[in-house]
Amino acid sequence: MNSLKIENLTASIDGQKILNDLSLELPAGEVHAIMGPNGSGKSTLSKVLAGHPDYEVSEGTAKLDGEELFGLSPDQISRLGLFLAFQYPIEVPGVSIANFIRSALQARLPDGESVKAVEYYKSLYAKMDELGMDRKFTSRSLNEGFSGGEKKRCEILQMSVLSPKYCILDETDSGLDIDALKEVSSGVNHMRDPNRGFLVITHYQRLLEYIVPDKVHVMCDGKIVLTGDKDLAVELENKGYDWIRSEVAA
Repeated sequence: MNSLKIENLTASIDGQKILNDLSLELPAGEVHAIMGPNGSGKSTLSKVLAGHPDYEVSEGTAKLDGEELFGLSPDQISRLGLFLAFQYPIEVPGVSIANFIRSALQARLPDGESVKAVEYYKSLYAKMDELGMDRKFTSRSLNEGFSGGEKKRCEILQMSVLSPKYCILDETDSGLDIDALKEVSSGVNHMRDPNRGFLVITHYQRLLEYIVPDKVHVMCDGKIVLTGDKDLAVELENKGYDWIRSEVAA
């Protein structure tokens, strides 16, 4: 079975250990959520998997459909099929959304091949129609002056066009009002597929009312300490993260 499989992962930044012997497997076709208190290592996990150079992996493996990710550049990891939707997408003034996504597609083609403009825009606009986005949106500079909801919708559009094998959503619900949350969740649900896996990182159960996970993992002190079904998220919402700490201590 194809999967994103992480085993015994230990990682640090500036000499400080953040991830501690973490193991997790995300099978293709499933949606898994990671919840946990601030400082538990959730965002660090996403950055380490995406190849962020500031983090040092001292132990463990991470394999995407059997291919080791550690030691590869972020570009190589992306080409293998991993997509990271950032909690705080950066602004790129002067580069339109349409040109940015087209460049990303071009980078994935073999040497000598190029993205055909007519086919590209036909596909792009079809994706935008599916997501309920105004086509004029693509002429704007990437994330420049965008609201939180617009930035997250832009990330979902990129993800939809690039069609990765595994998608990591790092606190995609951060800063969204209820309407934007519903729109972003709808975009994610539209992409659910037997051959694609999603890892949804969030603090709150509300996102998981719209993107219903197959499994919920609770992260604490750099490792997965509890796994359950969607009801675990509701229990966390009711009892808080101190309950998890007491469970682990017991």
